Amino acid sequence: MRLPFTAFLCITLFAAQSQVKTDTIQLIRNSAKLYDLEFTDSEADSMIGNLNNYLFLYKGMHKTLPSNDIPYPFAFHPAPMGMKVSTKKEKISWDIPLRTELPANKNELAFYSIPQLASLIINKKISSVELTKFFIARLKKWGDTLACVITLTEDLALQQASQADAEIKQGIYRGPLQGIPYGLKDLFAVKGYKTTWGSTPYKDQVLDIDSYVYLQLKKAGAVLCAKLSMGALAQNNKWFAGETKNPWNLNEGSSGSSAGSASATVAGLLPFAIGTETLGSIVSPSTRCGATGLRPTFGTISRYGAMVLCWSLDKAGPICRSAEDAAIVFAFIHGTDGKDPSAIRHTFNYTGKADWTKIRIAYAENYFKPLPADAPERKVLDIYRSLGATVKAVSFPDSSLYPVNLIRIILGAESAAAFDELTRTDRDDLVERQDKGFWPNSFRSARTIPAVEYINANRYRYILCNNMNAFMKDYDVLIVPSFSGRQLSITNLTGHPVICMPVGFNQTGSPLSITLIGNLYDEATILAAAKAFQDKTDFNKKHPEKFME
Repeated sequence: MRLPFTAFLCITLFAAQSQVKTDTIQLIRNSAKLYDLEFTDSEADSMIGNLNNYLFLYKGMHKTLPSNDIPYPFAFHPAPMGMKVSTKKEKISWDIPLRTELPANKNELAFYSIPQLASLIINKKISSVELTKFFIARLKKWGDTLACVITLTEDLALQQASQADAEIKQGIYRGPLQGIPYGLKDLFAVKGYKTTWGSTPYKDQVLDIDSYVYLQLKKAGAVLCAKLSMGALAQNNKWFAGETKNPWNLNEGSSGSSAGSASATVAGLLPFAIGTETLGSIVSPSTRCGATGLRPTFGTISRYGAMVLCWSLDKAGPICRSAEDAAIVFAFIHGTDGKDPSAIRHTFNYTGKADWTKIRIAYAENYFKPLPADAPERKVLDIYRSLGATVKAVSFPDSSLYPVNLIRIILGAESAAAFDELTRTDRDDLVERQDKGFWPNSFRSARTIPAVEYINANRYRYILCNNMNAFMKDYDVLIVPSFSGRQLSITNLTGHPVICMPVGFNQTGSPLSITLIGNLYDEATILAAAKAFQDKTDFNKKHPEKFME
């Protein structure tokens, strides 16, 4: 007896549907294993309806794709609950030398400090226009060699320099940055100029806003001469037109992602520049190029108008040739415009002086132990002892503080969200690198991070922040080799400020650095400690000979 065709079709469809359901259940169970979960068949079966509903909601959201500038409305604040952040502001007296003279060899002017340049300008020994033309000429001469300039802002620079000269002539003095040329990492927006984020999909992007950092420097009278190179979408030193070079070794990249900021500053193409860090992007190029880089406490500088990579980790800071220069720049850019949910106002009462009978200095003995007896990093400790400081040996608790690499989950999830539009439109295929370790693959992979795990990673981060603050409460300055252990990841997660500065050279002639870690919102102390070290040494005053021409 043969079944009617309709009955046969019904049985076939039922069997097919049954197989689809079985396959779906197995898919859910297998997928759950990627998240360290185990579901039974019945549990997976019960989830199907909810998963389809979520998919429907996702598709609704995806009818419009979020641009990078849409804020994440939840703010990370590194301070422990109940901690009061001081906002009492005292006037800072900058040590501007009275009798700075122009050098006989004008190229030496390229390596003058901000106070020296400020002295020349305020005493009318050089005009801001003359100084700006000098640095623009150097940018034009060496910019291609170092691959450190994305956009030269010459017209704007000359306009701002002329304004600075006119104001000084009228007796209007805004401070030591007035008339001083500088550069911005090309993730800060400036109206009328491209903001490329260093990557092909955005190389013609013009944003009709001025970033907070740019506006603060404009208010201070500083002169923007260039938008500087950065690793594509804030990683490494390769961007859409090349690889930024280390001024000490042109066969070597500058590291990144604040590649051009460090390279241009150390080569004397600009007196200072602004960089950003999410996980090493100020410390790493500052080390490679021999700059002094300040990564301030998270949330002390508004990031409005800057590319977002990770809302709870991105930080802006100055890259300079000295701690004193970094202190001057930070004094004018710290604070908020109310447009960055994580940014706050806090005290920066810098004096540049250190009372070594009161400042509590420690060093991470477990990080120093593997270093040779004659390592330049060890000599840093001797310098502080010679100043009269007691330098205490401590063990930095890497494993107990940070048993799990939380930063990978947090950075992965937030960066994938920040560049959701890039991934969904397939424009990620235009990004310069397509290897497994670069952003396109990272963004795709991070889409599998569950919201539950992202949230819980941040809850564990809260514990990390409390434990790090408890560890640091007995010290004002903690000295660490810049890339030892897990401290770079830890301090980026906890938001603690650091200053990285050169301490010598390795066997290949490339700079070495040391990092001073401070307490939250206490940039003043680590800057003063770094200045004291630099006053006793000349490492930050050394320059690549090629760029003295």
